[in-house]
Amino acid sequence: MMSSAMRILLILSFLVLSAASAPAEVSFRQNDGSIDVLVDGKPFTTFYYGEKTTKPYFHPLHAADGVVVTRQFPMRDDIPGEAHDHPHHRGLWYSHGNVDGIDFWANETDQTGGMPKGRIVLKGIHKVGDGFIRGDFEWRGPDGEVMLTEKRTVWFRGEGKNRIVDFDVTLEAAVKPVKLSDTKEGTFAVRLAPSLRESRQDRSPGDGVIVNAEGQRGEKLTWGKASPWVDYSGPIGDKNYGVAILDHPENPKHPTFWHVRAYGLFAANPFGEHDFFRDKTRDGSITIAPGKSIRFRYRVVIHPGNAEMAGVAGLYKSWAGR
Repeated sequence: MMSSAMRILLILSFLVLSAASAPAEVSFRQNDGSIDVLVDGKPFTTFYYGEKTTKPYFHPLHAADGVVVTRQFPMRDDIPGEAHDHPHHRGLWYSHGNVDGIDFWANETDQTGGMPKGRIVLKGIHKVGDGFIRGDFEWRGPDGEVMLTEKRTVWFRGEGKNRIVDFDVTLEAAVKPVKLSDTKEGTFAVRLAPSLRESRQDRSPGDGVIVNAEGQRGEKLTWGKASPWVDYSGPIGDKNYGVAILDHPENPKHPTFWHVRAYGLFAANPFGEHDFFRDKTRDGSITIAPGKSIRFRYRVVIHPGNAEMAGVAGLYKSWAGR
């Protein structure tokens, strides 16, 4: 017969294993113009969409142990080692640089020149809870005209040492055809913490590593290339962290192209073919007919270590059903 001590040991072991495998609790705290996202009571990110926001964004993004993996400028300007370039690179965001000649990418209020600037404006938040945020937005031109309506749902998960964002966006042409034009300036993007960069601010080699699903490494071999996923990893303090972006197999033009830079910009962009192929005869644009829509889904995985250690290839197959 089993001894009392053995029973207690088995019960304790079961409780420990149950606690380790239990899904992380995702909770939300609503503020004026923003929503804090917490995983097991600890900050994960904050979703910003207030009146002064020219496009909604998530900032900062935390790894499971609390380390911030995104650049904090321009929301903060007191972080040592951060470059103060590209003020429109805000955490994690979705926008595009040429929508019928309107720029929704580099669209900060103090950015002048170039194309006219548009805004992505909140229409309504419909659900905050059960692990996700759901809302509607309007892509408005400088004259206030609604060009696109957007339905956005974002799920948040904690799975062991990984933190996950599942992003689902549907864009519908409001009253007339809308062209998402061919430009490298887009689309689903994150700006990473400075120590993750492949090259430092002085352009000397950094410690960051860019790798795609085909095993190609570095900006020169991954920028503008089509791939189901890309991972960007490197040191923060005395540990290594990585961020992977996965492109859903049902997305238009899957596998997507990647606007991924050695200085820390990391973006999935299915549109920028004439830039990526350096061929002005190519046209990677997509036109949405009135009343019609297109849908994009992405997964972001924040993980310890590099892509191989995190098993990003397996994570992609599990998520994509391949």
